[in-house]
Amino acid sequence: MALPSSAVAFSVRRRKPELVAPAKLTPNDCKLLSDIDDQESLRFNIPVIQFFGWNPSMQGKDPAAVIREALAQTLVFYYPLAGRLREGPNRKLMVDCTGEGALYIEADADVALKDFGDIICPPFPCIDELLYDVPNPNEL
Repeated sequence: MALPSSAVAFSVRRRKPELVAPAKLTPNDCKLLSDIDDQESLRFNIPVIQFFGWNPSMQGKDPAAVIREALAQTLVFYYPLAGRLREGPNRKLMVDCTGEGALYIEADADVALKDFGDIICPPFPCIDELLYDVPNPNEL
C-alpha cells in the first residue's frame, strides 16, 4: 500500500537547464498577439504538472532523450514556442520567432510514481520539488 503523497519523502536531482531548438530551421518573423492575449491581467504563469505511468514500449529507451527529441520535432510545427515574448510600442506583446528554443530540464527523483498512491490530486504537496522556477530567463 502506498503512502499518502504528503507523506512521501524524496529528493530530486536536476540537471542544468538547456534550450531545445527546433529540429529544423523555422521562419524568423514577429507575430503580434491578439488584443485578448495582450491583456495585462493575463500576464502570469500557472504551474502545471502531469504524471504518466511507465509504458512497456519505452523498454531500453531513455525517457529524457525521447522527450527532448520529441520537443525538438514539435517545435518545427509550433515554432513560435521556440521564440521570445517581446513588448513593443504601447506595451503591445509580440512573439519574436527566433528559434532559440524552449526550456528543458532533465531531473531524476529517487521515488516511483506508485509510491504516491492510486490517485494524485491537487494540491500536490511536493510540487515545488518537481517544478523549476526560472530565476532569470535572460541568462539561459
